[in-house]
Amino acid sequence: MARYKLTIEYDGSRYSGWQLQKGSKSIQGALIDACKVIFPNEKVEVYGAGRTDQGVHALGQVAHLEAGKIVKPLQLLHKLNDNLPFDIVVKDVQLVPQKFHARYDAVHRCYLYQISKRPSAFGKKMVWWVKDPLNVETMRQVAALFVGMKDFRNFAEKSDEDKSTLVEISNIEVVEQGDLILIRVSGSHFLWKQVRRLVGLMVEAGRGKLQVKEIEGFFKRPSEIIARLTAPPSGLYLEKVCYEGDSLPVGFQPTVRVD
Repeated sequence: MARYKLTIEYDGSRYSGWQLQKGSKSIQGALIDACKVIFPNEKVEVYGAGRTDQGVHALGQVAHLEAGKIVKPLQLLHKLNDNLPFDIVVKDVQLVPQKFHARYDAVHRCYLYQISKRPSAFGKKMVWWVKDPLNVETMRQVAALFVGMKDFRNFAEKSDEDKSTLVEISNIEVVEQGDLILIRVSGSHFLWKQVRRLVGLMVEAGRGKLQVKEIEGFFKRPSEIIARLTAPPSGLYLEKVCYEGDSLPVGFQPTVRVD
């Protein structure tokens, strides 16, 4: 048996999400289909570091592939990309020890969210266009509320997979580049829809329609406001999955240019 670490980017617009689902197009399913061409008559398994939702993108999703024979990493890279749809690209392939697990060995995950201040003809499905003016400094004040080890049960959709709702967020950065507002959320792991809900609250505060103290109170009591303000998936990217010894992203590289 051979195990490979894959680093993958994808446009999630056409897919139901990462996870394999019967009757739906998924990123995991597309990868498995490509692997079946490369490893015919073999059982192949593909596990991702995180399950991105429908419409969410990735710049650096990580998965491990287990197959019955060893193929040179560069050869496997080319074969995978030859057999994948145009909107899924494997950026790197490494042969790794059998004990490596894409999900359980990950120590940090970084998500990038892109907000556009104006409509973009080229990047509509890659950003969230917010028509109202946003106070970026207020958004930063809200972001500061979320940093640290905290119970985010009121800021996420319930899921049977989440054994604990405690999440450590190490940093949230909010920067402006031209007509883009870029938000990077870095943490140990994230709950279902958590990042999109945090972004939604930051934006609503930036609009002046929510006070910082109101959002602080959501830790103590649940509110239907939180789910209603969930940011759309179009602007969200799994930017990087970090393993022991990996460095966190530095600087911002938006996927679209909006000046």
